[in-house]
Amino acid sequence: MLQTRDFSHYVKDVDGRIAHLDLAVEGVHCASCMAKIERGLQSIPDVTLARVNLTDRRLAVEWNKGSTLEPGQFIDRLAELGYKAYPYEPVRAEVEEAERTKFLLRCLGVAVFATMNVMMLSVPVWYGGDLSPEARDFFHWLSALVALPCAAYAGQPFFQSAFRALKAKSVNMDVPITIGITLALGMSLVETINHAEHAYFDAAVMLIAFLLAGRFLDQKMRQKTRAVAGNLAALKAETATKFVGPDEISEVPIAAVRAGDIVLLRPGERCAVDGTVIEGRSEIDQSLITGETLYVPAERGTQVYAGTLNISGTLRVRVDAAAEGTLLSEITRLLDHALQARSRYVRLADRASQLYAPVVHATALLTIIGWVLAGASWHDAIVIGIAVLIITCPCALGLAIPAVQTVASGAMFRAGVLLNAGDAIERAASVDTIVFDKTGTLTLPELDVVNAAGIPPEVFDLAGRLALASHHPVAAAVARAAHAKSPLPNVVEEPGRGVRTVFGGQELRLGSPAFCGADAEANQILSEDPEVSVVAFSRGEQRVVFAVRQLLRPDAAKTIDALTNRGIAVELLSGDREPAVRHAAAALGVSAWRASVTPAEKIAHIEALKKQGRIVMMVGDGMNDAPSLAAAHVSMSPISATHLSQATADLVFLGKELAPVLAAVDYSRKAMAVMRENLGLAIGYNVLAVPIAIAGYATPLIAALAMSGSSLLVMLNAMRARRVRRGAAPWK
Repeated sequence: MLQTRDFSHYVKDVDGRIAHLDLAVEGVHCASCMAKIERGLQSIPDVTLARVNLTDRRLAVEWNKGSTLEPGQFIDRLAELGYKAYPYEPVRAEVEEAERTKFLLRCLGVAVFATMNVMMLSVPVWYGGDLSPEARDFFHWLSALVALPCAAYAGQPFFQSAFRALKAKSVNMDVPITIGITLALGMSLVETINHAEHAYFDAAVMLIAFLLAGRFLDQKMRQKTRAVAGNLAALKAETATKFVGPDEISEVPIAAVRAGDIVLLRPGERCAVDGTVIEGRSEIDQSLITGETLYVPAERGTQVYAGTLNISGTLRVRVDAAAEGTLLSEITRLLDHALQARSRYVRLADRASQLYAPVVHATALLTIIGWVLAGASWHDAIVIGIAVLIITCPCALGLAIPAVQTVASGAMFRAGVLLNAGDAIERAASVDTIVFDKTGTLTLPELDVVNAAGIPPEVFDLAGRLALASHHPVAAAVARAAHAKSPLPNVVEEPGRGVRTVFGGQELRLGSPAFCGADAEANQILSEDPEVSVVAFSRGEQRVVFAVRQLLRPDAAKTIDALTNRGIAVELLSGDREPAVRHAAAALGVSAWRASVTPAEKIAHIEALKKQGRIVMMVGDGMNDAPSLAAAHVSMSPISATHLSQATADLVFLGKELAPVLAAVDYSRKAMAVMRENLGLAIGYNVLAVPIAIAGYATPLIAALAMSGSSLLVMLNAMRARRVRRGAAPWK
């Protein structure tokens, strides 16, 4: 019977040219595993990307759509490399990870039980100076009775991994560990049979216990980081209530919803789409996007996003984007990218870990041969070789950088910062100059009516209702400020001038001052506040002018001041008019500013700063800022920037506040400091420990303690990357 495998359902299209597949891979737990998988798949013709995310053991594969490659070929290739793989499904992956965590915990419990009992049985042998040979043999046999079956069970994570690697004719980090454990147990059994004085059951089971403790803690830390992405996934609704007729609704999969459809959002439901409210009133919680923890009113014209929680009323929403096109999906993709991206430091640690197995095997073999040539017995030489195998385990080196990156990425996300480049942390840590764009970056993206208090309520209401008929952003600001819900009837739009209608026997107009006959009133407002934009409203002989402008982000001045206190120079480059830029610079205390700057001039200024030796971060939004974002050493954009899939920014920040820019700098500096500390600890450990082991001063027991202690030390030190000094508080 011919059996075929169809995984086409799991393949995603990227830009019409590239096919993308996510696979869950079992048995990946170190840098050498990642490197072997990536090299093995990248050697296949037409494969453009193979990237392993160690946090959730997910493999992303991309290849040219025009090729003959099929998903099953990647699974077969992974099997040849010694890894079992299957299409990645979040629910299944979570179940598998939960089972693995339980399995590691059971193994750790057995190993700890064996360690305590074998150590207890070893005490009489160590300190019993007058212990008879028969009694010593009795304690050794009891130790073997406890250690051998316990090691066989508790050592499964290492033994299985090593077996798969050897079956695939390769080696990984678990191969020398398995050899060391097996040699220690085997030699101890031989020594016990031959009534020898020493046995090493205690060292073998203690090594297993400490290795499992490190692996279990690593697993829990990764689970905690994955929980951030899991929380985002929980916000995604799988279905939506769609209008299939004027008064008929149907619950459909989110994949069946298209832009332009109308969906119903009931109280207590999470929105499944990005869209605009067209009917109804309610309160909503969209703190993920805006950072505002209080409920905000939602009515006609309110923008809602996937993941938004509807609190009270029923809303009808016109769909702007659904499924993978929503802002929530974009945030999730950025977070995934941050977790799987690797910096220069990570790649350095990866390469060092890849050299581990052959170097350690050669070192242990040469140590044994050297001691034999020096006159030592084969027994003593092998014991020293076992100690070398154990003490040189690169767990500390393999964890040194990824652990910090994982902790820092999660902490930065909680502070409202998403990484979009693997080395963004390294580059952001060295920044000494930040260049800000103004519009949409230092200011909020939406316009606001600044003279609303002086407008009569009745006039404001009519102007807002008339403004609903216009798509102009200034008119939209008037409608939003007036809380307008119902548009006026029979509105006529005159392109480039404004909108008009007849209501209550009077002609109403909203538009340019000339269109409404309000030039005098507009000139007076502009003379008092030249950076505002104006829109006029007329009702018969009555004239009113609305002053509109973008407001600065609420914490912009405080954030700029904090950056300056950290020794970072702040500049403002904007394409906006000089009065508006001067006003913003004065309000923020920024002395270095330029207005009416073109994109080319922004790039030239950034290049000039770089020639002066400055490390520049550019913070901006909009397509006109994309070239300058790319020109800077590191770049950052607000979530409200132009479509994120086209963004060139290395980091993206959420919410209405500017504090995430400060947090990005602080967390990056702290993470880099901890990375260097961890590399120093890992390298220093090996520089000190390996010569001691080769010289024969470290027994297998001491080697197990030293190796495990170094791994725990770098993991505990990595947790310090979650804390920064006061002033870069978590995103509010």
